[in-house]
Amino acid sequence: MAHEPTVCVVDDDADIRDSLQILLARRYRVQTFESAKAFLDAGVKAGSTCVLADIRMPEMDGLALQREINRTIPGLPVIIMTGHGDVPMAVQAMKEGAVEFLEKPFERAALLAAIESAFSRLKASPAAAPAAEPVARRALTEREKDVFDLLVEGHQNKTIAHKLGISTRTVEVHRARVMDKLGARSLADLVRLSLGRPRT
Repeated sequence: MAHEPTVCVVDDDADIRDSLQILLARRYRVQTFESAKAFLDAGVKAGSTCVLADIRMPEMDGLALQREINRTIPGLPVIIMTGHGDVPMAVQAMKEGAVEFLEKPFERAALLAAIESAFSRLKASPAAAPAAEPVARRALTEREKDVFDLLVEGHQNKTIAHKLGISTRTVEVHRARVMDKLGARSLADLVRLSLGRPRT
């Protein structure tokens, strides 16, 4: 039982905790926590466990929780749940080692894929870790590189358009080309590529 794959859901919204408990219980052991402090106080250890944490919580947010986990429970994979306006924070979480960030509302398939990616990370030894991918930006035009760089910083299309002096529609076209050239399915994929980490 100790090695049963366990997902720790950390969210201050009881409805979300309940819905994720129901959604995940068929595949995993699920533990829910109403706050980052409640999770940390529970004394969860690294092992067959991953954390699914909301980024917006009172007292200690998901990014601060991730940093504390990195410090006190190294090796425990973290998946961040985020609202659209929190993408820059989620990008920061990825840069600090989060497995994935999921923008709400997310699809069941995306959630399960992120969790499986987290458990795969637990099984992979450092020696077996895949080599960093070639610098993703090499495949892009100069303008696409500009858009790519701003996307992975967490900027929205309208902000990118303003910064580059182009229309939002043009940004959308460049974004679509960047995603296509790099084989990315999501913004999280682009962030991974920018960090030299493999897509999941």
